[in-house]
Amino acid sequence: MSAHHPYFPAHGDETYGVDHYDLTLGYRIGPNRLTGVARVTLRPREPLDRITLDLGAFRVTHVLLGGERLLFAHRDGKLRVAAGRRLPPDEPVTVEVRYSGSPRPVRSRWGGVGWEELTDGAMVAGQPIGAPSWFPCNDRPGDKAAYRISVTTAAAYQVIANGRLVSKRGAASETTWTYEQEEPMATYLAGVQIGRYQREELPGPVPQSLAFPRRLAARARHDFGRQARMLAVFSERFGPYPFGAYTVVVVDDELEIPIEAQGMSIFGANHVDGSRREERLVAHELAHQWFGNSLTLADWRDIWLHEGFATYAEWVWSEDSGGDHAHEHAQRWHRKLAALPQNLVLADPGADKIFDDRVYKRGALTLHALRRTLGDTAFFTMVRDWTAEYRHGVVTTDEFTAHAQRYASRRLDTFFWTWLYDARLPFLP
Repeated sequence: MSAHHPYFPAHGDETYGVDHYDLTLGYRIGPNRLTGVARVTLRPREPLDRITLDLGAFRVTHVLLGGERLLFAHRDGKLRVAAGRRLPPDEPVTVEVRYSGSPRPVRSRWGGVGWEELTDGAMVAGQPIGAPSWFPCNDRPGDKAAYRISVTTAAAYQVIANGRLVSKRGAASETTWTYEQEEPMATYLAGVQIGRYQREELPGPVPQSLAFPRRLAARARHDFGRQARMLAVFSERFGPYPFGAYTVVVVDDELEIPIEAQGMSIFGANHVDGSRREERLVAHELAHQWFGNSLTLADWRDIWLHEGFATYAEWVWSEDSGGDHAHEHAQRWHRKLAALPQNLVLADPGADKIFDDRVYKRGALTLHALRRTLGDTAFFTMVRDWTAEYRHGVVTTDEFTAHAQRYASRRLDTFFWTWLYDARLPFLP
């Protein structure tokens, strides 16, 4: 097994952890202009005399600590702040950053990620390193925090962000929307969606809302019409839904893929057609609320714990809703993967390959092989206990394999080695 190494070493700082982000934002849609005041409450893990935050190409006017202005330097995506004193470990401090500018996506090997302008509005697609495109943060997935997000924009637009809407105040031509996300959240899962949306509540065991452009109303209602049943199936198989509510946003632009955020998923207009041809994606994004959002990887090399489970959830939904059984999906994808290059290590695919389709499908195959090895009762008990034990926490592959071992009647060392650390595709049980 490989030694720990961050896939994105230019992002994040291990010397402190963040407890809370308080973001007060103003956004003008036409000129794509963002003004922000971010109050970041952090806790040093060692004595610190400087704090480093990730932040995109904004103009920073002030950085304050305890009301006092601090010296700072801001370049190459890093805001480096001189604390003015030595900060002791474990004592929380709040750094206030005032900034403004035109938000733009962070450049990455997959194109721009983060804040994006829409034809009429804006959205955030933060995975994996897009959070600094709109707020100063400690941009590493294992550093989860609570959030308050307040956005003021033109009154004709809806603002949808993570968590619970706690206030909506109109003044003149603008409205201020304030959301609170109390459960810990990774920076890449924080999001703001702004558009001319119609919102409807969906039935089901958990409060669900659907936001969509008026012209797509009939298609959206139909394509998400089985989501309540899907949520009930996943709650039975994976454990209770981990958040207070779930929101789906359909933007009035085409997107390459849907995007998950905490308590929320974002789909493109091209993902709704009125005939549920993309329903597997509805299942995939919903499953991420358990696998990715409640249980979040400590390091991007463990992304199979997110995408493997979300892909396997597609197969679980298929078999529970009258489609092909998961084993049929597994056999089909095993044949396809066997014909592809055998050069991907699932538990450490490399930064370039974290979104390789083989991570998704081999991850799902690994879980199906484990299900065949343990049996249905032990497998789904193991999964429910996994989501309960690490609820709202941070997880690693080693923790998962140790957890799964408790439900097996024999040692699984060879099983996990061949599926997770050997590039060659094993036989399917």
